[in-house]
Amino acid sequence: MNDTRRSRRYMQGAAALFMLVIGARHLMPDSNSTAGGFDAFCPFGAVESAWSFLTTGEMLRTTNALNITMFVAVIAVSVFAGRAFCGWMCPMGALQDGSAWLASRITGGKGRKKGFLPLRVPEKLDKFLRYFKYLLLIWIILESVNAVYPPVHEFCPVRATYGFAWYSPLLVLVFIGFIGSSMLVERFSCKYICPLGAILGIFNRIAPLRPIVNKGSCVDCGNCTRHCPMGIPDVPDQLNSAECTRCLECLESCGRKNTMLLWLGKTKSVEQ
Repeated sequence: MNDTRRSRRYMQGAAALFMLVIGARHLMPDSNSTAGGFDAFCPFGAVESAWSFLTTGEMLRTTNALNITMFVAVIAVSVFAGRAFCGWMCPMGALQDGSAWLASRITGGKGRKKGFLPLRVPEKLDKFLRYFKYLLLIWIILESVNAVYPPVHEFCPVRATYGFAWYSPLLVLVFIGFIGSSMLVERFSCKYICPLGAILGIFNRIAPLRPIVNKGSCVDCGNCTRHCPMGIPDVPDQLNSAECTRCLECLESCGRKNTMLLWLGKTKSVEQ
């Protein structure tokens, strides 16, 4: 494992550990009175509470001003590095990557060789399903207008995973579904479900820190496309895609030195 991939794994592990600590903290009696609700640590809670906050000055129940702080921090990262939060800092992304790795090992994967799982969704179906996260985002925003609790409160995968919500059969099913889908299709939630990812993908086109390709050195071997966790087709031509999580696996899988590069600026490609 090289330095970039190792650094990303460390950051993902730290994010997952942080959320586990927060979840465990909220298992203690009367913890909400001193630490705030578990939902307050979710940046998407700011989106769910936006209408209520702007029209009444009040947040939805189980959320508070911390949600806004978390959301602003995530947006700041996105303005600079695009959807890098999803690829490097999201605890749910870490769980998806871990589930995909486990599925690959169980089904014969070893080293860079992948197992039978995770599967690749057929291109036409994949393209159609990717619109669902945008439809879900619109539904959540509309529901939040008259909501008391955040619209996804009862089936939030973050609560199901890190909130230890074993008391809720629905959240247990959500957790099982999240793990199962992540093992079946790599980054299933990021591709098709996550409404926060739908928002952050917008910044890929304006963020100055981005991957680029050296067109003079690229031989179109397809390694970057085959190893892309988000299943982006023709990766060298889609580096600003809203689907890209800036995980930099394209750089790691490239077999030609100085072909895939991390760049600070607006250049889409370089010619040498």
